[in-house]
Amino acid sequence: MPLITRNEIKELDEIHNETCISIFIPTHRGGEKVLGGTDVLKLKNQLKEVRNKLEKNKLGPRDVDKLLAPIEALLEDGDFWRHQSDGLAIFRSKDFFKKYTLPVYFEEFNYVQNDFYLKPLMPMFTGDGTFYVLGLEQQYVKLYEMTQHTITDVVIDDLVPSRLEDKVGYDREPNSLQFRSGADSQGRAFYHGHAESDHGHKDDIARFFRAIDKGLAPLLRNETAPMVVVAQEVMFPIYKQENTYKYLIDDYIDQKASQVDKVLLQEMAWEKVASIFDRERKDKLALYKEQQGTGRTSSGMVEVLQNAIDGRVDTLFVENRADILGTYDPDKKQVQIHDEETSSSISLLNKAAIKTFLNGGTVYLLEKEEMPNPNSRVNALYRY
Repeated sequence: MPLITRNEIKELDEIHNETCISIFIPTHRGGEKVLGGTDVLKLKNQLKEVRNKLEKNKLGPRDVDKLLAPIEALLEDGDFWRHQSDGLAIFRSKDFFKKYTLPVYFEEFNYVQNDFYLKPLMPMFTGDGTFYVLGLEQQYVKLYEMTQHTITDVVIDDLVPSRLEDKVGYDREPNSLQFRSGADSQGRAFYHGHAESDHGHKDDIARFFRAIDKGLAPLLRNETAPMVVVAQEVMFPIYKQENTYKYLIDDYIDQKASQVDKVLLQEMAWEKVASIFDRERKDKLALYKEQQGTGRTSSGMVEVLQNAIDGRVDTLFVENRADILGTYDPDKKQVQIHDEETSSSISLLNKAAIKTFLNGGTVYLLEKEEMPNPNSRVNALYRY
């Protein structure tokens, strides 16, 4: 299940209040940092800054206390801090409170304005394509649909045999293949041990894997997502030979899938496929540079924001840890940039990022030197 969805981003974007609080802190999954209260202290420091901002906005002490109460309650919740990931995002306004424990590193940051600051969430949705993880053993078959941040169990019980005996019957002696000792001239693995029984058992496993591949074929017919197999070394070459799914990758995970936690499997599989999904970012960067001067790119904040709102932005590159402040009037569709922060200033980069994302575009947070036009904090590649 997704840790945060597009619809939740939309919900957060639609909340406009006199006071909207956004807090981001890095967290730890365990160890001394958790036991020592490091993460609690980070949230406490952010709350202190937020309280000062609220008081400067002339919010009364009672109103401030009421607004911050659910966040401050987290400071004393030991169980909450023992179940963290890499980052914590908190959103609070009148009658609204939401927190997200996410596998994304956040720098400590808070934002108090009339809207929520959502730009740091964009890495949850970029370079995060779908891939499959197929666990294979003689007594175990499991298929997951994953992204870098989500895990979904795919029900295949009615499509494939769940164990070897379901396909070849129970009349054979239990056996297991021995370790790989070489390969033939075509790169196919061969094994040593009890030659005749090993050969027969290998044929049984091939039949089993052939049935699995056949059962998965209708499910995967129109898919293009890469697939990572989790299997022991002796098993993968057999499955690869029987496989017909075009997007199976050669870099498998040499483990018994039934004995590895699925979250760890996700991390291991992501290492195998991350470079595949990073190609899209590189392709978009190259396309931006290629299209400069044709009217299909822009690095001007006012123009980019207006086009992001109109749904024209295909890809938005935003300099990480940077911002451009100003105001946006949705009725007049007017953008004004502020040289210095005022009480009415909002993050225009945040607004452009969220509007691009909600209109189906892709947002990348990049370091300054990675930006296609590093002289600007925002670069947009248009659809047309």
